[in-house]
Amino acid sequence: MTNSDDPTPARARIVDAYAPGGVRASGLLDDVTDFAATLCAAPMALVSLVEEEDTRFLAQSGADGMAAPSRSLSFCTHAMVQDGLTEIRDATLDPCFADHPFVTGDMHLRFYAGMPLRSRDGVPLGALCVVDREPRPEGLTALQRQGLTVLASLTMARLEDRRTTAEQEAIREREAEALADSERRFRTLADAMPQMVWATLPDGYHDYYNARWYDFTGTPRGSTDGEGWNDMFHPDDQDRAWAVWRQSLATGDPYQIEYRLRHFDGTYRWVLGRALPLRDADGAITRWFGTCTDIHEQKLVQEEREIISQELSHRIKNIFAVISGLIGFAARGNPPFAPLAADLRDRITALGRAHDFVRPHSNASRPLARQDSLHGLLNDLFLPYAQESMERLRVTGDDVRIDDRSATPLALLFHELATNASKYGALSTDHGSVTVRIDRRDGGVVLCWTETSGPRVDAAPAYTGFGSQLVELSAVRQLGGTVARDWRPEGLVVTVAVPEAAFSRG
Repeated sequence: MTNSDDPTPARARIVDAYAPGGVRASGLLDDVTDFAATLCAAPMALVSLVEEEDTRFLAQSGADGMAAPSRSLSFCTHAMVQDGLTEIRDATLDPCFADHPFVTGDMHLRFYAGMPLRSRDGVPLGALCVVDREPRPEGLTALQRQGLTVLASLTMARLEDRRTTAEQEAIREREAEALADSERRFRTLADAMPQMVWATLPDGYHDYYNARWYDFTGTPRGSTDGEGWNDMFHPDDQDRAWAVWRQSLATGDPYQIEYRLRHFDGTYRWVLGRALPLRDADGAITRWFGTCTDIHEQKLVQEEREIISQELSHRIKNIFAVISGLIGFAARGNPPFAPLAADLRDRITALGRAHDFVRPHSNASRPLARQDSLHGLLNDLFLPYAQESMERLRVTGDDVRIDDRSATPLALLFHELATNASKYGALSTDHGSVTVRIDRRDGGVVLCWTETSGPRVDAAPAYTGFGSQLVELSAVRQLGGTVARDWRPEGLVVTVAVPEAAFSRG
């Protein structure tokens, strides 16, 4: 026995890889032993597999009464570690086997010829052998030796195919078990989540819902598979939900929508639906996984806050109107105060317009222009100066997002410029006009007020009034910008540079 045939656990695993238990029953190698016996004119032919302690016959011809020997007694244990054919012509004359029980006993073995069988890993497995009870002094012929060599190769080819099949089946079994384990883990995790969890095939066919879905909806399991889920939505939300879902299926974009879902008690509750696609290595969508989160309480709170906010903003708007009315009332009782009152009332009116533009609205009261648009705010402020015959005030260039923080100083700034233009500048004549250009530059916004076709300007005024100070206050202190005036003969140009972050909290 050599080191290469030691009965180690590694060798045992390789032997087991050929699934030897079923080889004999399948008759996989019966034709090999039949042909070997015929080729060599031998009464017995065997394919042996030497295991840790015993020898297993994978196929045998003419040796039905022969019991498989232990490893230590097997002739094949010796043959399998040789480089080529092992041939014992007369065992009684061989010093290694003369006293062997198979030679001295009832079996009366005299002749043995065996070709080693080795795995693709180089591990000796056993032998293909022929046995005779009569000695053969001449041994096998050249043709018989060549035939045994070919048959041994054929034997290993079939065994390797069986090993490959067994390995592939083992891999498939492990993968199936891993997949089943992953599925069990996923279902356990999904059922433990407070959200409703669902999954679909790539075409959007719903084939999985977690326990929370059935608890929430009270529907029988499987009843909402396929397209049945949409029947659970409020009738007013069904078309919208279908449209959003089809859009995600067509584009692969994330799915997100709020809708009303029927509860098991028959009421409809607001939920937030979200889903993301799972893609393979090539980017193809293999599954969609989604959740439904009950947001009914938050939705009610949000709607209540929206109503309160609208009511509060409406009352603030009324406060502007009341203040303007009080100023007018005071001016009527004090005529010298009338010019100052008119200016003050105009400024308050401008603030009211700015507040009304950015305040929370109902669907009925919402302005036509986007409420976060600087263009929209300016066009709303400039409506009193519009004329059907010509465009007196024009807003061009980039639009900038605004909110309530910047709306007030912007309204004061441009109201003062427009008021001065209507008193002394381009808007004081029939043909004068003003252009407001908005440009984004390096993280800031440049607002350029340009007057044309008004009274000729010979020089900057020697005195700056409250209006000019208000412009500085709005642009510099509140918006953190700078103001530059250029008194050109054709009209005033005011350039205001403001950091873009000052326009909106977002």
